[in-house]
Amino acid sequence: MKRFFRKTNACETVKKLVTRAVMERSLICEGDRVLVAVSGGKDSSVLSWALSAIKPALKLNCELSALHISTDFCACCKKGALSEKLDEWGVPFTDLFVPVIGRLKEGKKMNCYWCSTQRRTELLKYAVENGFNKIALGHHLDDIIETFFMNLCSKGTLLAMPILLKYKKYPVSLIRPLALLEEKQIIACAAENNILKNACTCPYGQNSKRHEMRRRLAEFTGVDAGDIKRRILKALAEGKNDYLTE
Repeated sequence: MKRFFRKTNACETVKKLVTRAVMERSLICEGDRVLVAVSGGKDSSVLSWALSAIKPALKLNCELSALHISTDFCACCKKGALSEKLDEWGVPFTDLFVPVIGRLKEGKKMNCYWCSTQRRTELLKYAVENGFNKIALGHHLDDIIETFFMNLCSKGTLLAMPILLKYKKYPVSLIRPLALLEEKQIIACAAENNILKNACTCPYGQNSKRHEMRRRLAEFTGVDAGDIKRRILKALAEGKNDYLTE
């Protein structure tokens, strides 16, 4: 018998907002085979639990599985604990090794972009080869807003993270069911259910520009941070460019 988390306000909020995102954006449909990309950290772990927990209420004939990509530079993920949690939630688990550093060309240095490109490529390849048509990622509201402002300030582009992205080259779509949740809401749910102990810290991501943007946005949004972030997300989804300077 499956054992889910004990009911808590934080986890009920997560379930409610994940259900809302899935239903309003049609992220999961009848017959979908969904592959959840799991790192062992709080975001993807809470995502795995939430999708498994709301699956009966969705009343859809869909399938959930999880894939963890191991690398040759980071072994801090407690894969045994991660596997046990996923098994508890009824989510099949696969671990795939990718030699990210081993693929570097001579003279090139390891960086976040290279790593993410290699992992995303293998994630897509695995999904296509194993018949999955949806890949669920653990990006949340803060990730989406931060990415938008990073692209705006650093690249001069109006780009964020789509909640639903349909690839043109692959028979696969990316979905982000945590899009309506702030990170603090995910942390609250994870902490109450002992997920944070499984978190993995990347040795190459400690000085990320994302951390600086997160600090700036905290100053900008202030005490009304949650409401402001959701208004920004609404603007990204519904905004028109009629009055933007060309």
